[in-house]
Amino acid sequence: MARIAVLFSLILMCCTLRAQPLAVETHVDGLEHPWSMVFLPDGRALVTERPGRLRVIAANGRLVEAPVAGTPEVYADSQGGLMGLALHPDYAENGWIYMTLAHGTAQANATRVVRGRLEEGAWTANEVLFTAQPFKDTPVHYGGRMAFLPDGTLLVSVGDGFDYREHAQRLDSHLGKIIRIHDDGSVPADNPFRSREDALPEIFSLGHRNPQGLVVEPGTGHIWSHEHGPRGGDELNLIRAGNNYGWPVVTQGVDYSGARVTPYTTRPGMIDPVHGWTPSIAPAGMGQYHGSLFSEWQGDLLVASLVEKTVRRVAIENGEVVGDAPLGLELEHRLRDVRVGPDGALYVLTDEKSGQIIRISY
Repeated sequence: MARIAVLFSLILMCCTLRAQPLAVETHVDGLEHPWSMVFLPDGRALVTERPGRLRVIAANGRLVEAPVAGTPEVYADSQGGLMGLALHPDYAENGWIYMTLAHGTAQANATRVVRGRLEEGAWTANEVLFTAQPFKDTPVHYGGRMAFLPDGTLLVSVGDGFDYREHAQRLDSHLGKIIRIHDDGSVPADNPFRSREDALPEIFSLGHRNPQGLVVEPGTGHIWSHEHGPRGGDELNLIRAGNNYGWPVVTQGVDYSGARVTPYTTRPGMIDPVHGWTPSIAPAGMGQYHGSLFSEWQGDLLVASLVEKTVRRVAIENGEVVGDAPLGLELEHRLRDVRVGPDGALYVLTDEKSGQIIRISY
């Protein structure tokens, strides 16, 4: 019965997409590998560029020519650079903006979280809140997404560093984890491993590969995260405190060489994904639809993909996936992130040297 319900939901989703053609237009161009985007209450928007620039989009949609001055230095190489963006839940009162970045050198680098304020075109009051341990010597698998929980604490995804996959199962390493901190970087007393002497106190969940989608669902508080598998085995997970999501002991994928990572696709004590993609779509960003433009999409997850080059609409009900279909955008671009704008339209970031923000509406 469950499979029939999923199939019926998928058919309905596909029919809806065909019945209402989508308008796809370039909203902003002239960006270099845009990575994340947030909308400000005054109508402006902010966008990170992976080489290390924070850009402002004016309320009229024009890209401000000069990048924001005074942003922190980043280690920009391969997948590393300036990455995630998030606004404090009380941004209108305190002005705090949160960013993730690759910090360090080629020989020693790590995912870092900072916060600061935007004042007259400059980044001010910079504070370093978190730096992943240990440092690594690979320029890939940083994670870098953030989401605030209803209690005001901040979740941050940290990748496994690729060559450090075994760290995803170690509690003395932040690699391959989702971490949880207070908005000022301090550690919550109720973190699941806070009382263990052999564990880093910031760890919230473990067993992740490269989680680059992170959404906290309003109302339910459900934490949705997706992560890149190797060749296949991309995962959508429902995150709960203290859970182990298996990597690299458990995966549906194989290594890039074709070799098996592990003989296991499931193990006792490790949480299976709610949904997955094989072959890999390379999920790279995720939003959840709450708006008036696409009324039939309310609560659906929106997953941007690098390899499939589309946005997938994933319907969820009560913590389960009941439908999954591509929007059929026919874009020949690697898609890094998808955001829902105040107008209800989708804003999709293309991961290219001549990057764009694409607006999707009816």
